Amino acid sequence: MMSQLTEKLKLTLDYDELTNCMRCGFCIPACPTYRETGLEAASPRGRIALMKAAVDGLMDPDEGKLRDQLNLCLGCRACEIACPSGVKYGHLLEQARDVLEEKVEYPWWIEKIRTLVFRYLFPSQRKLQLLGSLMAFYQRSGLAAAARKLGLLRFLPKQVRDMEAILPKATGKGVVEQLGTIIPAKGEKVATVALFRGCIMDVLFTETNKNTVRLLTEAGCEVIIPSDQNCCGALHAHSGQRNLAKELARKNVEVFYEAGVDYIVSNAGGCGAMLKEYDHLLKDEELGEKAKWFAERVKDISEILIDIAPLKIKGTMNRRVTYQDSCHLRNVMKVSSQPRKLLRQVDQLEYKELFEADRCCGSAGIYNIIQPEMSMSLLDHKMENVSKTKADVIVTANPGCLLQMKLGVHREGLSDQVETVHIVDLIAEAIELEKKMKEEGSGCGCEHHKKEDKSA
Repeated sequence: MMSQLTEKLKLTLDYDELTNCMRCGFCIPACPTYRETGLEAASPRGRIALMKAAVDGLMDPDEGKLRDQLNLCLGCRACEIACPSGVKYGHLLEQARDVLEEKVEYPWWIEKIRTLVFRYLFPSQRKLQLLGSLMAFYQRSGLAAAARKLGLLRFLPKQVRDMEAILPKATGKGVVEQLGTIIPAKGEKVATVALFRGCIMDVLFTETNKNTVRLLTEAGCEVIIPSDQNCCGALHAHSGQRNLAKELARKNVEVFYEAGVDYIVSNAGGCGAMLKEYDHLLKDEELGEKAKWFAERVKDISEILIDIAPLKIKGTMNRRVTYQDSCHLRNVMKVSSQPRKLLRQVDQLEYKELFEADRCCGSAGIYNIIQPEMSMSLLDHKMENVSKTKADVIVTANPGCLLQMKLGVHREGLSDQVETVHIVDLIAEAIELEKKMKEEGSGCGCEHHKKEDKSA
């Protein structure tokens, strides 16, 4: 007799997509967890086989093997790029997790935390900003230093202690509170764009949001920041909270549709990929056409600055940098060349390509907290490759990757030698440096500016 869980899987999973997998194995070398374990079950092909076996009633999904392997998956979707049949593995993963999540019984305190985070905290920008204010007080009042000195943090799990050590400065005032909701273009207007400010981005990376607006306006874009927007729902969807993800998506679609802009701009690969797939998430709803309108307009900031409103970067920075791809930016949004082109436009910036930059760093939302062993193993490999570049700056385009790489630098004891920055902040800093040098009229002393001075 078929179990209730099997019935639910059968109703939820896209069976055509399951059978599209030809078992060719092209996805296997692209999968980080297969590369680490060597286990077929820990590969995309293996996980799809497990899902199909559960749907076909050949295995009991209650046994836990399917759930364990799905939980081990990073959801980086590198397998989709390698798949000759175009199997949307990410969609299958979210559908299966959504069903299995209903049967999971967490300890009461974890259940409380999940409810607090997913249902009350992330959907409310006001509550997130309140949290940002509390974090800012903790970081700047001396409480953080005192807690470390007294050893109070030892009661926290190691992965949480490590993350606490590298968190950026929080704030309770986001980009709307600091810049307003409409920021005019500088010079002739090329396009009207709406900024997706994100939830965590606006609390921990407000300066990146402000710099994003600065670069967009420099490129001739009028920027609108709808204040009623909310979290994209990526964490919810990836954690089996698909209905909550849909609630958040519906509100964002309505809010941005009202704004009537040319493009919707994201500066976080994870958020951008989720926004880009709202049409799939809401395809069976009345909002379907609006969701399609929304998804067609989603662009990463680097796509805008390279392909749509080219930013003529007059910036200088005498640094050696390397770039770590955001998995979702590269594998879902298909954006990889634009960030590199932006970096190569900065004068005096020495760019060194990172070996396996397209491999996941192990961040994957909250993966580094719930699967610390696999996450840190992937991070160690990543840092080995970073050290070979001899770069003094690691550039990323997603907050999760940024924190993970920062954690890697911290673990290696290189915090005084290697900086980790968002690409938007690096480009903004390069432009600012150039402006300062021009104001001082001295140049930076590099060969390039010596030639300019002579020719002048």
